Amino acid sequence: MAVTINEVAEHAGVSPMTVSRVINGSQRVRAETRTRVEQAIAELGYVPNSLARGLSRQKAGTLALIVPDVANPFFTLIVRGAENVARRAGYRVILCNTESDLEREHEYVQEMLAHRVEGILIAPANDRSLRHMRIIQRHGVPFVLLDRAVAGMECDLVQGDSVGSARQLVEHLVRLGHSRIALLGGEPEISTTRDRVQGYRQGLQGAGLAWDPALEIHSRYEITGGYQAAQRMLELPTLPTALLAVNNVVAVGVVLALRERGLEVPRDFALACFDDIEYASLLFPFLTAMVQPAESFGTLATQLLLDRIDGRGSEQRRHVVLASELIVRASCGSNRVAMPSLAQY
Repeated sequence: MAVTINEVAEHAGVSPMTVSRVINGSQRVRAETRTRVEQAIAELGYVPNSLARGLSRQKAGTLALIVPDVANPFFTLIVRGAENVARRAGYRVILCNTESDLEREHEYVQEMLAHRVEGILIAPANDRSLRHMRIIQRHGVPFVLLDRAVAGMECDLVQGDSVGSARQLVEHLVRLGHSRIALLGGEPEISTTRDRVQGYRQGLQGAGLAWDPALEIHSRYEITGGYQAAQRMLELPTLPTALLAVNNVVAVGVVLALRERGLEVPRDFALACFDDIEYASLLFPFLTAMVQPAESFGTLATQLLLDRIDGRGSEQRRHVVLASELIVRASCGSNRVAMPSLAQY
């Protein structure tokens, strides 16, 4: 059974209150007594119940981090950055993975508020997450949005330059000779999708290319979504020559769908995407990607949140937009510019 604070007190020959004072760093304990208590803690292997101590002070010393897909390398890096900053500040992080499910997101918000977390970092599922943001606001808990804005919610936000980055990816494909470029993946209810659509269309317009609504194929931000979007793309009577995937996991689904039809990147289609796949790119430098500084998303958002918790935040919302870097690899090729017809397949 777990060692109790009473057993530590008895072993050290002091009261439980004295043990509590030592654990909480109180200066009202003599050095000799403090040493005796610390030695008893070490000998018995006592682990203080930090949650119980936090709740007694109406503070749990924890932050919540709610993300839509922890398996996505982009969000994995965000978690790393957030946790590093939180730990240095003396906070623990509770990770919640919603799988982009609104009901699950609602449950996590309720649970974290009941847990009395001191702040919440959240990458919302979509615009319908607004009601969850309102719940957090009503409880007076500071929160910061990650990666995605929510229509109708003005609050601290850290996101990437999706508009400019999508435009830059299109410009890169145009320079390689492509004039029929498809945008695959992403749900319009998510702000990053809308921003990337905007940048995609700006890139086409800037190159003097006509926008074809048939080449915008939306789907979920997941491998299955990319697979389904590519399947629908392959049903078009005139196929594109280049594909722009809204993120890395969508790109994986696209490649799977193409290979199922005996098609390859970049032999049959050029492919570029948002976000890198850490480590995979080191083994085989394949995907051309617009790399967002994912870990910095978590680092900066957590610092903004800690500022709010400590009362250092400004009255105005703070909106941080992080630049991306285009990493050119083999997946775009340079020779695949003839428009294929379904008859070929």
